[in-house]
Amino acid sequence: MYYRMLALNIDGTILRSNGRLQKGLKEAIDFVKRRGVYITLVTNRNFPSAKKVAKALKIDGLLVTHGGGFIATSVDAPIIDNRIPEEKTFNIVQVLENFDCNIRLLHERYSLGNRVHLQNNMVARAVFVTGDPLFYPMQFVESLGDSLRDFPVSTPKIDVYFEKHEELERAQTTLEHAFEGVHLYSDAPLKLEIVSKQVSKRDGLKLLGQYLGIDFSEMVVIGDSISDLEMIREAGLGVAMGNAPIEVKQAADWITRKNDQNGVPYMIMSHFRKQLSITHLNNK
Repeated sequence: MYYRMLALNIDGTILRSNGRLQKGLKEAIDFVKRRGVYITLVTNRNFPSAKKVAKALKIDGLLVTHGGGFIATSVDAPIIDNRIPEEKTFNIVQVLENFDCNIRLLHERYSLGNRVHLQNNMVARAVFVTGDPLFYPMQFVESLGDSLRDFPVSTPKIDVYFEKHEELERAQTTLEHAFEGVHLYSDAPLKLEIVSKQVSKRDGLKLLGQYLGIDFSEMVVIGDSISDLEMIREAGLGVAMGNAPIEVKQAADWITRKNDQNGVPYMIMSHFRKQLSITHLNNK
């Protein structure tokens, strides 16, 4: 089987646990590009953050961001822009403000959050992991509900951080009963992520494939998290990182090394060195 696309998750996949790119990854990406394979990133991160990673890797194609809700090469020209409407965003925030949590609305140009002090330092740091104020403005307000009443926002994604798992479960149950048309999932401890009902990494990647004329069977997908599971299962070659949960590994065709063991470049070079270039195939 010849694969025409390589789709990579970011956190826990191409990044090591210290947040740095894996050794040999840039060379592996360049190796695959020379074979005519389309490369994309599929991530829960906001678009500017994903674009920054793509630039470091010299990936210039469309990126699947905001958990599948925003697909673009530039922030001004998305091919998919699937967001939670203004009124529903406001109502979700109104409910969440009854819980002890930090709420972040991840717009494609900025983030807006409530000013809640989190005692758990690891959770507090996570609030800032996927944003860089130098290129992605982050604003915090005393009352997010009041701010949205005056300045409504329609957002591709809402991230919610908790200090206690019990509080997260209680909030998730409340939201699931109160709202239709939203998809709630938890990819990391103490973090709840909210997107539109029809949004997921799998569906976003499928839409990108349709746009480019590439079938799921022609894709290699590498990921490590629960939100990667569906696209790993349906890909022509689904690859789980060695640090992935057992459910993700069970869905995969291939399990590579952990992210701290340079598992992505290892897998790419192991597989794609056996595949002829797309240009060669087209000339046959």
